[in-house]
Amino acid sequence: MPSDARTALIIVIAAAGAARELGLVTIPLPQNARQIPQEVLQLRLRQGSLQFGFELGTGVRTYVSASTPYVLALGLLLSRQDLLPTVLAGTAFGAGRALSAALTLWSLDPDRGATIAARMTWIKNVTAITTLTALAVLLIT
Repeated sequence: MPSDARTALIIVIAAAGAARELGLVTIPLPQNARQIPQEVLQLRLRQGSLQFGFELGTGVRTYVSASTPYVLALGLLLSRQDLLPTVLAGTAFGAGRALSAALTLWSLDPDRGATIAARMTWIKNVTAITTLTALAVLLIT
């Protein structure tokens, strides 16, 4: 596929992901739609964090409601990145996902879950728009 066509396709995919996050379109995501039970982190937080990370990272039991991981994966695939940038992107994504479990461990605030849930929609929307903008700028320049 020519470079210009790949660039255009990446931008279209990122725009579709942003539109999905903003609720403008409904696009089903490919996933194993079984959530990791909350008991995994509540009963044994340290061991549960490792189990959570393993199950999330391998796709054994995951429910990813955001479009951004899919947009990132397709962007990396279509842009034909070398191994190092791909591994770094995956590592950064995994570290970001693990951070939520780590913050739960570090913060013993019983109301923390409700606070995060109230902010989740805003965070997903900003992430989708930022991803679209960053990919467009990087690919056009």
